[in-house]
Amino acid sequence: MEYQLTADLSPATGTADLDPLQRHGVAALLDEQLDLLAGIEGPDGVEVEPLDHRIAVHPKGAVITWLVDSPALAFAEEAARHVLTEMIAQTELLEGWTVGRCEVIASDDDLEAALGTKPAEPEDEEDEDAELSEEEVAALREELLTSAATLRAFDAAAFGHNPDDPDCPVSAEAARLVAGALVQGMEILTDELFADIQELDDAESAAGDVEALSVINQLPLRYADHYSALFAKQFLVTASILGYRLSQPDWVPPLCTAEALALHVLKAEAGVQLDLAGLLDELPIKEIYAAFDEHAFADLDHERLFDLEAGEDDIDLLGTPGLDFDEWFLPRNAGPLHPYLAIEHFPE
Repeated sequence: MEYQLTADLSPATGTADLDPLQRHGVAALLDEQLDLLAGIEGPDGVEVEPLDHRIAVHPKGAVITWLVDSPALAFAEEAARHVLTEMIAQTELLEGWTVGRCEVIASDDDLEAALGTKPAEPEDEEDEDAELSEEEVAALREELLTSAATLRAFDAAAFGHNPDDPDCPVSAEAARLVAGALVQGMEILTDELFADIQELDDAESAAGDVEALSVINQLPLRYADHYSALFAKQFLVTASILGYRLSQPDWVPPLCTAEALALHVLKAEAGVQLDLAGLLDELPIKEIYAAFDEHAFADLDHERLFDLEAGEDDIDLLGTPGLDFDEWFLPRNAGPLHPYLAIEHFPE
């Protein structure tokens, strides 16, 4: 079973707040040490496998979000605490640091799956309220602002910020936060696509017969029976091209319908990151995304694909280049985007 843990690491009592350079150094050091872990031995010799991690460093310490594979929740928590304590003790530059909270943070659905029971409604509310501390939320927001520098394709104006308008509802910081959420969303989208491909490969079937999908099931559901493992691999290649283009200046609108759909899904993933940081109610998201759509897309024709239910006629899509399923990966105004996208093999 996979569990997501959150661990708080703090420097010695009395240590001054970490400055930006120190925070960067701590993040790099922790990331390097965690990358070296191939496995963790938990209680009674039980093996716990680390799968992925994220690190957010704030002035008072660090927050590690860790995805592990463990036979049980208790094993995951105890093993993670043990290995983090050992790692700190063996790292000279982290002398005096300690591990505070180290526990599984899960959604209600995750808890239900892990424990086999459904929490009572009042407990659900308490769990949600206690999910992240103020320091953790601050760390997440700081991480978003740091990640924003990677998104070079768009400036603040693309998110609706106008420095010449004192009444502009979108601040420069708001634009940076959303830019950072897109960067982090791309990381998650890529990881989840790898998992979707594995699920489809194992099932030897199309998405219409597979429930445990994260990205592919966000595409127009009427084509679910066409989303094979090969399609998912091609969509991953498309998303990778998109990720590269977002990190480069001089943005050009989506090069094919599949890329427009990838960007559409990426916006949803970014929204999740903003929600985790408690920003959805603080930011003028509607205005920001409206400005972004105008800058990022040549048109919004791809959204018409979501308006049709499975089994409905495609007649209203005729005459719109690229909307036919077989044309999703065809380049619009450029040469072939990638050799793998030239493969023409979709299940009937």
